[in-house]
Amino acid sequence: MSEANPFLDPARREELYRHASRLAGRTGALMRAKASGWPVPEAVVDLLRAYHEHFDRLGIVLDIGCGRGTSTLVFGKCLSARHIIGLDAAASLLAQARKRNQNPAGARVDFIEGDFHDLPLGAGTCDATVAAFCLYHSPRPQDVSAQIARVLTPSGLAVLVTKGIDSYREMDQLVADAGLDIRAPQHESLYATAHSGNLPDLAATSLDVIAVQEEEHTFTFDGHDHVAQYLATNPKYEFGPGLYGDPETIAKTLHESLPDCPLSTRSLITFVVARQKGRRR
Repeated sequence: MSEANPFLDPARREELYRHASRLAGRTGALMRAKASGWPVPEAVVDLLRAYHEHFDRLGIVLDIGCGRGTSTLVFGKCLSARHIIGLDAAASLLAQARKRNQNPAGARVDFIEGDFHDLPLGAGTCDATVAAFCLYHSPRPQDVSAQIARVLTPSGLAVLVTKGIDSYREMDQLVADAGLDIRAPQHESLYATAHSGNLPDLAATSLDVIAVQEEEHTFTFDGHDHVAQYLATNPKYEFGPGLYGDPETIAKTLHESLPDCPLSTRSLITFVVARQKGRRR
């Protein structure tokens, strides 16, 4: 595997996103482990309710980096918006999102393919934009911030969400201790380009930051089999030949190397609320 941050390596894009089931398996395992922390889509809705002066009559809401559409569909049910648009660069994830949207309730929800460095929407068209857990997939997240500023209406709000740079360090140590990847703690963080420590400054390159909110989320995996479901398609680790995508073999290695016990880990989640520069309330 490449030493480059996999989220920033174009050569790995197809490998990471060709099969939506891989992302579903990894995120599903993580959510089953979640022990504390408010669900992020609902937290975004609460922030829009608190800070958007036209919350009850939103027009277009753009969910950037929507993936399989989990957050987008929550927005469709919880926001009084005319149109919710989920945007992602991965066709396989969008196909899954559209399947999950067969019987939508609430606002109209559509999914479109596009690059967040060049949003395929006109200037001043979005009453709200959400960029949750996607900016660290860009080598130039400040350019994405500029695109967000471009598409916002004068009264529009952006909500940006990311993770702490040291998220899931306990998982890194487990992987190293099991011999699956002895250098796991030394690999660059997947969140290096847009993390809790720099997200407000990234937003401020093109937007006025009006609120920053942080919450620590904790996760407890109930044993090696559960951990292996999460690890199997985690792009951070440099597993040996044949291990990537194989939770059964990873679980076997964990069982052979370490006593089976729960694993607790954590991630700091940071929310930034911002608006167009120079706008007066």
